[in-house]
Amino acid sequence: MTELRPMQASDIEGLISWVPSVPLWHRYGLTAPKLTTQLEAALKAGDLLRVAYDQEAYGNQAACGFYWCQPKAAFGRSAYLKLIGVKEDYRDKGIGDALLETLEQELKGSSKDLFLLVSDFNEGAQRFYLRHGFEKLGRISSYVLPEVDEFIFRKILT
Repeated sequence: MTELRPMQASDIEGLISWVPSVPLWHRYGLTAPKLTTQLEAALKAGDLLRVAYDQEAYGNQAACGFYWCQPKAAFGRSAYLKLIGVKEDYRDKGIGDALLETLEQELKGSSKDLFLLVSDFNEGAQRFYLRHGFEKLGRISSYVLPEVDEFIFRKILT
């Protein structure tokens, strides 16, 4: 059974055990020290951070999924989903769906919409967000990496 709860500083160690090895984030240069620094700062800033745990497999030892959302980082007025991820052996089990649905509930009343970027080569993520009611608005060429375009996605929260 998977449970979601707000991220705590003690969760970071479990996340850095697998997040930097995900090929997507490895390609973007996300290292364990960098992720640690970023998540510690996000916790202090009051960003929206949640972790998912498989209680049967891990108890409260290591997260199998997480999200990081900055409440007003999109154009200074809308929520921006900076990172969301599920450990490889937990994918296709509804954890990403649960994380995203929890975030949308958490944002109700504080943000009219949710923005995010998706790499042009990450077709699985594009399908995931489209399935969840996001609209692909446009493309930013070579925004983060010179050879990769980022698609802007938006969902109007009701």
